[in-house]
Amino acid sequence: MCGILGLLLADEDAHVNQMLFDGLTVLQHRGQDAAGIVTSERGRLHLRKSNGLVKDVFHTHHMIDLRGNVGLGHCRYPTAGSSSCAEAQPLYTNFPHGICVAHNGNLTNAQELAEHCRKNLARHVNTDSDSEVLLNIFADSLIKKEKKEGGDDMVETIFSAVEEVMKLCKGGYAGIYLINGVALVGFRDPHGIRPIVMGQRKSKKASDGKDLMDYAFASESVATDTLGFELVRDLEPGEAIIVTFDGKVHSRRCIPAEQIHHAPCIFEYVYFARPDSIMDGISVYESRLKMGEKLAYQIIEQYPEHDIDVVIPIPDTSRTSAVQAAYILGRPYREGFIKNRYIARTFIMPGQENRRKSVRLKLNTIKSEFAGRNVLLVDDSIVRGTTATEIIQMARDAGANKVYLTSAAPPIRYPNIYGIDIPTREELVAYDRKEDEIAAKLGCDWVLYQKLNDLEDAVRECGDRPEQAYESSCFSGSYVTGERINDPYFTKLHALRNDTAKMKKLESNGDSQTGLPPGSQDGCENLSNMRTT
Repeated sequence: MCGILGLLLADEDAHVNQMLFDGLTVLQHRGQDAAGIVTSERGRLHLRKSNGLVKDVFHTHHMIDLRGNVGLGHCRYPTAGSSSCAEAQPLYTNFPHGICVAHNGNLTNAQELAEHCRKNLARHVNTDSDSEVLLNIFADSLIKKEKKEGGDDMVETIFSAVEEVMKLCKGGYAGIYLINGVALVGFRDPHGIRPIVMGQRKSKKASDGKDLMDYAFASESVATDTLGFELVRDLEPGEAIIVTFDGKVHSRRCIPAEQIHHAPCIFEYVYFARPDSIMDGISVYESRLKMGEKLAYQIIEQYPEHDIDVVIPIPDTSRTSAVQAAYILGRPYREGFIKNRYIARTFIMPGQENRRKSVRLKLNTIKSEFAGRNVLLVDDSIVRGTTATEIIQMARDAGANKVYLTSAAPPIRYPNIYGIDIPTREELVAYDRKEDEIAAKLGCDWVLYQKLNDLEDAVRECGDRPEQAYESSCFSGSYVTGERINDPYFTKLHALRNDTAKMKKLESNGDSQTGLPPGSQDGCENLSNMRTT
């Protein structure tokens, strides 16, 4: 899961650098592994990207160099490829025009497409990143469409190129292309799995007394809100929106209607998105309230004589659900864990041991809220069980009499293949276990999970589409793009993305960075004052 941001300001003398920095900071929860910004200044591209948090990647001298009124920003959470700095985004290719991409999601046929690029398109793919594949296929399609159609109508040419991308690329993805000197292009996969919104605002510059508009694309509406843009709408599944450098907006569904099956990722509402975001017309905050409500009624149904004394959230994401659950249960809501906000989100930290060590650095208990009480802990989800096990033990160490654990999400028993780091079944605590076995594994007195239909209803009831489907494969094992759990793809995925493989790759990447020549940026090239024609 990554955060993406694209901005186009009507005033050519304006600069997007600070806005991109601020927007990425707001989207930092979506990825903390690497960050990057590219800007376009009258035909020149300026790029800075590196591993680290947004605040650490961009210093004053970098910001001064990132001039221009158009730009892309990206914060990375790696699920495909590696954590190499060379795979930090935005990614760039110089032909045609100079094209950059910021991408969120995962292509399930990335390997096949990379081979296609090498063998059939004569395009070099330098990394394991599926984002590089997405960039090269678009660039190649744009070249061919321009030659075929003469390049007289660039908007039609771009739409044709995006259509080709959507025909070839399989998986869940949302992204933004920056075509230097031409346009920003926002696009979303045919199932609408990954989120992307569009915003606009009046420009400070007017032309002949008419208002001009600035435009933004972002993973979440919270970024457009923070930057002062009005939320226009979510991109539809299979849609591309082109904003040309002269401020004209064009939109189109790029695949036939019968191939569109809208199924946004439900895990966005459970965990990833900020509560103040609106996704596909639904308030994330309100959906989490509903999750807590349905969870509480399930507790009452299953444990009518429960002896819960207090409801305590596992911060931060579960707070909203915990508040509502406590209200329905008629029990006090208390903050029993205090969070160190300078520690990364443990779910998206690479490596099991890193996640385990991070839990006690991230959280500390207020012992008076636990001592002698039967405590209901509310979490947004339970993935590997690393965090939950440590937290349950912390509650017991603080004097809790009994510790019950609830999850606002159902048991996660299957890998996610659309951009969330749930790669292998064997690493999931709920894999091949019943609830009493999970409770014993975690060390709590009992564990209770949200039912899948209740979770989906909780989100549906906050919108105006009562029949809306959702991508919920990590709970159900049903994949909207047609993969089956026993397909060879999942065997490859396990070999590449289990924790042991990841740590080995991190170590090998670290070794490979030694001995690089000065100015190599550790494999992360920075463009500066580079003119494209």
